[in-house]
Amino acid sequence: MASFLLQRCGEILFENPDQNVKCVCMLGDVRLRGQTGVPAERRGSYPFIDFRLLNNTTHSGEIGTKKKVKRLLSFQRYFHASRLLRGIIPQAPLHLLDEDYLGQARHMLSKVGTWDFDIFLFDRLTNGNSLVTLLCHLFNTHGLIHHFKLDMVTLHRFLVMVQEDYHSQNPYHNAVHAADVTQAMHCYLKEPKLASFLTPLDIMLGLLAAAAHDVDHPGVNQPFLIKTNHHLANLYQNMSVLENHHWRSTIGMLRESRLLAHLPKEMTQDIEQQLGSLILATDINRQNEFLTRLKAHLHNKDLRLEDVHDRHFMLQIALKCADICNPCRIWEMSKQWSERVCEEFYRQGDLEQKFELEISPLCNQQKDSIPSIQIGFMTYIVEPLFREWARFTGNSALSESMLGHLAHNKAQWKSLLPKQHRSGAGGDGGGGGGGGPDPRPGTEDEEPTGTEGDAA
Repeated sequence: MASFLLQRCGEILFENPDQNVKCVCMLGDVRLRGQTGVPAERRGSYPFIDFRLLNNTTHSGEIGTKKKVKRLLSFQRYFHASRLLRGIIPQAPLHLLDEDYLGQARHMLSKVGTWDFDIFLFDRLTNGNSLVTLLCHLFNTHGLIHHFKLDMVTLHRFLVMVQEDYHSQNPYHNAVHAADVTQAMHCYLKEPKLASFLTPLDIMLGLLAAAAHDVDHPGVNQPFLIKTNHHLANLYQNMSVLENHHWRSTIGMLRESRLLAHLPKEMTQDIEQQLGSLILATDINRQNEFLTRLKAHLHNKDLRLEDVHDRHFMLQIALKCADICNPCRIWEMSKQWSERVCEEFYRQGDLEQKFELEISPLCNQQKDSIPSIQIGFMTYIVEPLFREWARFTGNSALSESMLGHLAHNKAQWKSLLPKQHRSGAGGDGGGGGGGGPDPRPGTEDEEPTGTEGDAA
């Protein structure tokens, strides 16, 4: 039985002699350690990570104390608990749908393997439960429920936990993004060059990693957490901070739900480790590492997908592609994702400006235009990876379609550049609009996440 080891909240602490001391708190992080000894994190069900401004008017200049922050956290949890005790049900998406909507959702699921699948429409038809509905369907379609003898009620409970641990207030890093990545992963798992080698475990790992790869994302990037001395940055020593958190949170939910409790201990340990390897691969700062390795394999023609290690590597590549595939979608959907991710960038920039921090690259709405951000992202991140993926698939129909959409969407953004009146907008692949660093592999995050280059 897992036991709570640590309960704390992160804080952003800094002094300004001319103003009251302020801090921004990230609430609700809880760490677990299970019998396997792999650290896991599990957020409390309430509140979602939220930014709260606190003013400290003490004359001593003391920065907001942990005691005061803990008092706020305790109040929030007390308030939530008291509402439950009084019989007030927390607001949550209802699972009851009109039969017409259910019918349309079922029809869409019959085409879940097509690349023009509209995840936004599907989310509306499922009343905001796209991730749960999609995963239940895919687990059944791939025969994973039968193969691993999974309890359907427990599976549903786990998937609801994952979906609810995404922050709906994030414009981009929310459960709809997770569902979109999962649907893309499903398409990639069907690629003929890969599909014939995949085991049920490979498929389950791929789908679970896609579904949970951004769970509990705070809507800000790794550099933001580092420069504000957030406890997660300290915990993971500034290395793949968000990815580690996503992974450990997923482990916590797996253990809490007991979805895999009936499997041998050695197998569950292996699943947890492989999930970590897949999720950590989505760190955009490791783009060069994976791209160079993939190019070498394709050049040497030494990929042996019968080998579990090579197969796992291609699952990592598939997840990386799924995570940044939005520029390869049809224009109507790709444009929506682009606007969402840039809105999340700009929110971070506004927050940094409010606290007199240096505004992160791509987060300045006055200098960084959506077209310039997207063109840079496509040029330096998306195109190189998807060209190599196409080589791996033997230029499959799906790969050709994705590269076609990518070229079209890039042209569309270029055509919109003259319409932008923000300073510095222009050029092919500047990526930062206003002179910020290009979002090239190996540089600071393309988007404010530290892991997700998904500026779709």
